[in-house]
Amino acid sequence: MTSTVPTAVQHTDAQPPITMFGPDFPYAYDDFLAHPAGLGQIPATEHGTEVAVIGGGLSGVVAAYELMKMGLKPVVYEADQLGGRLRTVGFDGCDPELNCELGAMRFPPSSTALQHYIDLVGLETKPFPNPLAESTPSTVVDLKGETHYAETIDDLPQVYRDVAAAWSACLEEGADFSDMNRAMRERDVPRIREIWAKLVEKLDNQTFYGFLCESEAFKSFRHREIFGQVGFGTGGWDTDFPNSILEILRVVYTEADDYHRGIVGGSQQLPLRLWERKPGKIVHWPLGTSLKSLHGGEPKPAVTRLHRTAGNRITVTDANGDIRTYRAAIFTAQSWMLLSKIECDDSLFPIDHWTAIERTHYMESSKLFVPVDRPFWLDKDEETGRDVMSMTLTDRMTRGTYLLDNGPDKPAVICLSYTWCDDSLKWLPLSANERMEVMLKSLGEIYPKVDIRKHIIGNPVTVSWENEPYFMGAFKANLPGHYRYQRRLYTHFMQDRLPEDKRGIFLAGDDISWTAGWAEGAVQTALNAVWGVMHHLGGATDPSNPGPGDVYDEIAPVELPED
Repeated sequence: MTSTVPTAVQHTDAQPPITMFGPDFPYAYDDFLAHPAGLGQIPATEHGTEVAVIGGGLSGVVAAYELMKMGLKPVVYEADQLGGRLRTVGFDGCDPELNCELGAMRFPPSSTALQHYIDLVGLETKPFPNPLAESTPSTVVDLKGETHYAETIDDLPQVYRDVAAAWSACLEEGADFSDMNRAMRERDVPRIREIWAKLVEKLDNQTFYGFLCESEAFKSFRHREIFGQVGFGTGGWDTDFPNSILEILRVVYTEADDYHRGIVGGSQQLPLRLWERKPGKIVHWPLGTSLKSLHGGEPKPAVTRLHRTAGNRITVTDANGDIRTYRAAIFTAQSWMLLSKIECDDSLFPIDHWTAIERTHYMESSKLFVPVDRPFWLDKDEETGRDVMSMTLTDRMTRGTYLLDNGPDKPAVICLSYTWCDDSLKWLPLSANERMEVMLKSLGEIYPKVDIRKHIIGNPVTVSWENEPYFMGAFKANLPGHYRYQRRLYTHFMQDRLPEDKRGIFLAGDDISWTAGWAEGAVQTALNAVWGVMHHLGGATDPSNPGPGDVYDEIAPVELPED
């Protein structure tokens, strides 16, 4: 697909593909995973040692899988269901192959560590129908009661192209976009660090909206308003306007918002297949061992208490009252769980890490899906010859509507609404059916000749992640001034620099990542934690394949002064 975000660097076949290589921590996780020497090994005396893995989302399952391959015995605790925010559900009474993604549903090719595991378990991907993507038949932009139909950005009025050009110019003048994009493609670590160090110091206190306002390219309020409501790539950006501009730059530098693909059959298959996978190369355990077999089929239940005990051990109590003590543990669940759902000792982490956990800012997110009899949106309007309905971006309550096609005349799915932050909170008090009624009314005003309701073949399915008891939000998004907090959490796996009585428990998960909100961050932080556990238990990587901790001092994230 061709990105709808204009970039200063033109893509050519001769250019190396981009990956989420930095900018904060430019380490090649994809190379680490692909190396024949593997991720490292532990002393034979440690084989079979139990390691607690708290949280059975993607990060927890990846960490457990790699620990198992090293000869350790991961003990996974999961409060709800394996997969975390990779949650695929069906529709009651409908074809079981018809499903919807309540969490992650689109993945950029720059998520190369994630792609390693997608390939490993034999999953397929297909283009995701984002606005104006090549795989999207058509897009409708509806703002302030005016509706515009487009198959490419050139079909939209000039003001939309002006906004796209303003965004490109804003990135270039304020964030050295083309220079950083080139450095990341070439994996030029010194140049990445040079550019990013200056930007972190300059922009840590700046909001996304403030960054736009300081740009000559976005001096027009009308342009900023359109950009916020429609954006380019996946849709509007205004729900991110209060967040740190550094968060947004991480997304655009790594093309995380471009070229998206969905996982055929649903994203939750990835952790579920990894749970059941029997590695062909494994230490200590017999061939045929899987995470599922090590656990007798199911993970252990929710953790209710975490505390330190003699010998710097981590003691875990679960919802069944079972108490186990470990020399090492990885915590991959949503970090606010440590403040609310789990009884914790203050001694688990240094006080500045507790502060960082407390200050973590989370985005809200809501979706609602309905199953329909067929992809009727591909029918042609007799008067105009256009698709009768399109992927839709609007300032109405629905904001983003996505049309998910499974083939001609096959049952299909509509994501009637995908919203964030304040827009998500507007839906929170409403039931699924109440939400659907409001959405159908809004879409009926955009498509007065289309009867969506007559095509619906099952009950709506909805989620508000801020109301999910084990998540309390969709993902973290740093506010201005939060860079230092994020650095503390991300670098927590480097425990030689911590007091001895603060070691042994490792943080991971996408809210620990620099690229939160993307499954790639969950994978990368899992691999950091695996390296940390290996090192903690006296293991090491092969010299030909240094891990993230081995090269840390060369590529450590920028450290801002605390005073």
